Amino acid sequence: MITQKYLDELSYQVVGACIEVHKSIGKGLLENIYHECLKEELTYRKINFFTEMKVPLIYRNKELNADLRCDLFVENCLVVELKATSEINPIHEAQLMTYMKLLKAPKGIIVNFNCFNIFKEGQKTFVNEYFRLLPKL
Repeated sequence: MITQKYLDELSYQVVGACIEVHKSIGKGLLENIYHECLKEELTYRKINFFTEMKVPLIYRNKELNADLRCDLFVENCLVVELKATSEINPIHEAQLMTYMKLLKAPKGIIVNFNCFNIFKEGQKTFVNEYFRLLPKL
């Protein structure tokens, strides 16, 4: 069963994997390089995920073609969006929140690899109404 505590621990593991990738290859590379390395790191850590997963848009019981894809959907409950930009912008946050809502995912993380320290400045975590409905323990 997914709980708030489980999601917090999973987030910690995913951010740790991002830190390991960042320590190994540094900043200043293209996003797809970080994506490939993070997929390898998550696999190494035995964390299950979907990559470039199509995010369904259902309206009036019909799936519409919005061609939305999230970078990583971890353990069917955590959306991870990767960036390699000068800063995390509101549009990046809106993108993550959209994926979270459409996937009914309670938590999401934006990770920006173009920084000096992932933990301090390179990641931002979000929760939504689904998270608040989960049991704490």
